[in-house]
Amino acid sequence: MTAPPSGSRLAKASFVVGSVYAALSFYWAVGGPWLLSTVGDSLATRANGNDATLAVAVLLAAAVKAIAALLPILAVCRPVDRPRRRTVWLLAGFEAGVLVIYGGVLTTVGLLIQAGIVRVSRTADYRALAWHAYLWDPWFLLWGLLIAAALVARRRGTKCRSASWRRSVLSTGP
Repeated sequence: MTAPPSGSRLAKASFVVGSVYAALSFYWAVGGPWLLSTVGDSLATRANGNDATLAVAVLLAAAVKAIAALLPILAVCRPVDRPRRRTVWLLAGFEAGVLVIYGGVLTTVGLLIQAGIVRVSRTADYRALAWHAYLWDPWFLLWGLLIAAALVARRRGTKCRSASWRRSVLSTGP
């Protein structure tokens, strides 16, 4: 029988999941079109119209995602003084809760829409709804579950084993 994943492995996995999400948002913020239409037709239309307000909003969302990607690493792997460690731990726990609830509720609703149990307007963007049900919203859920699992595993005493990886991530950022 193999040992359960360590807190550091789970924190690293959550870092990767969050960083990819942040990178995609940065890509959209600077005008990248790939997969943008899967988020929502109205968003893609506004983005194609070079809406500066939208670009700033997406850029801010990308920055928040990048910080959120790093937070579990700081909570699980980085030794900091006790008061800051508790604050970082609480922030990571809050992040995990928000992501699990947000991703879980939206994934559930999206899957109910896809199954025809919940009806939506005839003018709804069915393509975007499908992408949200099968990719975007479960991605948030997965990210939150990885963070929660990293915090639980760390609480049980598993330590970060790769100090060099931690130093390289924390020195270069996401």
